[in-house]
Amino acid sequence: MLTDIEIAQQAKMLKITEIADKLGIGADDIEPYGHYKAKVTQKYIDSVKDKPDGKLILVTAINPTPAGEGKTTTSIGLSEAMNRLGKNSVLALREPSLGPVFGIKGGAAGGGYSQVVPMEDINLHFTGDMHALTAANNLLCALIDNHLQQGNELNIDPRMIQIDRCLDMNDRALRNCVIGMGSRVDGVPRQDRFRITVASEVMAILCLSADLADLKKRLGNILVAYTYDGKPVYARDLNAVGAMAALLKDAIDPNLVQTLENNPAFIHGGPFANIAHGCNSVRATKLALKLGEYCITEAGFGSDLGAEKFFDIKCRFAGLKPSCVVLVATIRALKYNGGVPKTELGTENLDALKKGIINLGTHIENMRKYGVPVVVAVNHFATDTQAEIDYVTGYCKEMGSPVAFSDVFMKGGEGGIELAKEVLATMEAHEGADSFKPLYDEKLPLKEKIEILAKEIYRADGVIYTAAAEKALKKIEEIGMDRIPICVAKTQYSLSDDPAKLGKPTNFNITVRDLKLSSGAGFVVVYTGDIMTMPGLPKKPAAYSIDIDNSGNISGLF
Repeated sequence: MLTDIEIAQQAKMLKITEIADKLGIGADDIEPYGHYKAKVTQKYIDSVKDKPDGKLILVTAINPTPAGEGKTTTSIGLSEAMNRLGKNSVLALREPSLGPVFGIKGGAAGGGYSQVVPMEDINLHFTGDMHALTAANNLLCALIDNHLQQGNELNIDPRMIQIDRCLDMNDRALRNCVIGMGSRVDGVPRQDRFRITVASEVMAILCLSADLADLKKRLGNILVAYTYDGKPVYARDLNAVGAMAALLKDAIDPNLVQTLENNPAFIHGGPFANIAHGCNSVRATKLALKLGEYCITEAGFGSDLGAEKFFDIKCRFAGLKPSCVVLVATIRALKYNGGVPKTELGTENLDALKKGIINLGTHIENMRKYGVPVVVAVNHFATDTQAEIDYVTGYCKEMGSPVAFSDVFMKGGEGGIELAKEVLATMEAHEGADSFKPLYDEKLPLKEKIEILAKEIYRADGVIYTAAAEKALKKIEEIGMDRIPICVAKTQYSLSDDPAKLGKPTNFNITVRDLKLSSGAGFVVVYTGDIMTMPGLPKKPAAYSIDIDNSGNISGLF
């Protein structure tokens, strides 16, 4: 069997001008980056702003396991299938981060015969968005430290600097460091931290900004520090906004590529969902809605993270109203939730399936709380037995949720026809319902919002706050920035804050260890458990398998 990269390298790609033409975008309205990828200009985006929107479909999943769920692959395959059925479907997905590409998770361009291409470019440097974001973030950090060095006119307390440096790579050695060492001309010594670029506030801002003016406003609102007397200092106070925006002038424009079946896809923005808000850019999603009958997008990790943030943050800010949720699961992953080791997932085990399927049931219930219909997509594996398939089908029917089995990994769009028809029928049955609503009122006090998420989505008994969290919460309340949405940083592997608790955990509390105001993005980040903002590499990183030959052909990417 061919690997993902071998399949991608054999693809018959169309020139990006032909893909743009399929959407009605002229050659003068794109900025090509080579032959097969391009950015769409602001001029063109403005020209279609009054067009009616298509329908928005969110693809999410159960909690991820080592067995894999295939959320991005399903998103791409579903869009391919829609187009095969004569529907105009446009993808809006996130950009991969170099950290996972060279770490353990691999790339994020789909898999098998449901991929976006050029796969190597998308998974590596793409159009330079990640580098621009990294540079803009670190420019702000450099300006802060230069301000300290040049006399500290704003009276910034170096111990109360709120923004971290960033790098788009898994590098645990940079989680905590000391900067400014050396002589007096080398800066003011202080403790600092790095986070991965996709967890930076600048990334969140890019993905939530409506246009360049909104981007500049949000950049200016970044809380960078507090003064010695406890007053907030913002990026605008350091005259950082113009230069940061200049670095991001191209990065803010959506990237256009294609699928293996030569259908259009926007790939733009890439925040992680376990430590950030996990959704592609508002600009790409809105553009896809203007250009297609259907926009298919995804949100990172399980629905307790990405989908929740899609609804409670992205949809709230952008005024989006999704028409359907596609919830991806695999029988293998459900058996893993039922206690089966990864090495034994290919063997029929109905008892484990019956035990683990409660994870799927909880995600179905959670998504319905937003007033959006749910279709279960079972990513089919050859090891799934008929008895297991029948059990999952019967369970979903008992839950009142439509279910379809998907073979998009092996068959591309053809393997997603059953799923596409189920999604179309479900949306038709709920036509005009308009019942979507966020889970909480953002004007509620912080603790009330956190408790609502903890009890309604994670199914916790309550919330415990550390002393550091209480102190941070009080400070956010003091400056009047507590009545905004929350973005919970939590393990992706469990509904709880403990990655070892599989299925549907019970009798637990969520522990909040800290809070951080992302005032430019417009939300408060709530850190739970031992979640980290700078991942590390595994014992055998994926980087060990990646190579390039003398002709420039890359191998080992997945």
